[in-house]
This record gives sequence, structure tokens and C-alpha cells, in this order.
Amino acid sequence: MHVRIGVTYIPREIEVELGDDADPETVKGAVEKAIASGGMLWLTDRKGHQVGVAVDKLAYIDLGTSADHGHIGFGAP
Repeated sequence: MHVRIGVTYIPREIEVELGDDADPETVKGAVEKAIASGGMLWLTDRKGHQVGVAVDKLAYIDLGTSADHGHIGFGAP
């Protein structure tokens, strides 16, 4: 699953490629829990790297599938 994270005051998105077995509902739950606690959102990518974002800096989070990522050109795949 591909995750794009918008952070306030930063023009570029943070992109994280989660494992193919990642469940969107589980990721949404982790985001909501991090926001409720006011701490950090931690995600682990498919290579085992951990990415942390302070939830008070989150602008948006876009969850997509691996098939949604990497298209070049115009039109549908």
C-alpha cells in the first residue's frame, strides 16, 4: 500500500510504500490513535525503515494501493 503524507509548511509530500499485506483500516486506526494521543505517527515501510511525523504537523494522509503508484503519462493504466 502506498501512503502519501502532507505536512504543513513543507511543499513536498512524504511517501511511504507499506507492504502489500498492509490493511488500510489498520493504517487509518493507527493514524486516528496517533492524532488522539497528540504524539507521533509511526509507519514502517516494506524495507523495515520507520518514518515518524508529528501529528500536529499533519495536513492530510492519502492511502492508496501499490497499483495506484508509479504511473507515468496520461490516461488510465
